Amino acid sequence: MFNVERLELARKRRQLTAREIAKLAEITDIYYSNIIKLVRTPSDELVARFSEILGFPLSFFYKPDFDTITPEAVSFRSLKSLTSKSRNAALSAGELAYEFMDYFKEKFELPKLELPDLSKHNTPQAAAIGLRNEWGLGDRPIGNLIALMEAKGIRVFSLCEDTRKLDAYSVWRDDEPYIFLNTQKTSERTRFDAAHELGHLVLHRHGDCTGKEVEAEADKFASEFLMPENDVRMEINYFYNIEQLIRKKSRWGVSLKALVYRIHKLGISTDWQYRNTMINISKTYKNSEVNEMPREYSSILQQLLRECWKDGITKEKIAHELHIPEFEIEDLIFGLASPHPQKNDNSSLETKSVLSVVK
Repeated sequence: MFNVERLELARKRRQLTAREIAKLAEITDIYYSNIIKLVRTPSDELVARFSEILGFPLSFFYKPDFDTITPEAVSFRSLKSLTSKSRNAALSAGELAYEFMDYFKEKFELPKLELPDLSKHNTPQAAAIGLRNEWGLGDRPIGNLIALMEAKGIRVFSLCEDTRKLDAYSVWRDDEPYIFLNTQKTSERTRFDAAHELGHLVLHRHGDCTGKEVEAEADKFASEFLMPENDVRMEINYFYNIEQLIRKKSRWGVSLKALVYRIHKLGISTDWQYRNTMINISKTYKNSEVNEMPREYSSILQQLLRECWKDGITKEKIAHELHIPEFEIEDLIFGLASPHPQKNDNSSLETKSVLSVVK
């Protein structure tokens, strides 16, 4: 039977309003509304028109129901500045990611979840320390954060939306956590966003995950998780100039601004030093990141695709079996699945731990 929910998914994925798709399909707004309300059943000819307009195979609209993502269940950063079209497109990308991951779960044994509920910790910083201890990290810098999260059972995908206002979001699907990252941003920004969303997953699973307060908590978690206070104080015991901080920031894989903010919050720099340093950074580097670190890649996505390739299963074939356009798969893995293994120092430990459990 024709699945109205899949029509709505495809419409939102293409960032079209109900009125816009009705106009493109040459039907009235009321007719489209009646289709959605299950008052009218579209003809085969009209479904074919929807398929052409939305760029989804005809068979997609006849698949069974799927797991949906509601805005209330998601931690969206900068929600106020995000248009409803961009938000809905990002959520529908997540719904496609669910089906993409289900495809692999039928074929492979994926990492089991190792993510405790840390909402009862007194502070986000204490929760970050607790998770580091739980994962056996101590105070050492983290290498490939994406691969580490994957090794602990977190599913990580890319957001390929045409907006700089959407950083990332995270959501629980029953007992399975997902993080979606805007991989078109700098490596350091994407890494901090990943740590921020990790904070939401461990701090706000059973409560409100929107608002300034919870966003501030996730930021504090990310700062402590990526830049542990003990390690920062060991490395930086007095205020450095910008050139020295540029060399130091690579240790923690963070942006220059994030490191300057962190040492200020730890009381290592004065208010005057902090303000002037931030002004100088803004003037000198503007929107770019100085000495941007190599991008982190997913270990599990690369391994899954590689194993499928060995069996003659290409991304095109996966898309065909899922009844979705191949470019939707490309968008979900964009910036995460490198065609070549990483050659920097950021991958080794976390990558090996993921690969050892994939069958």
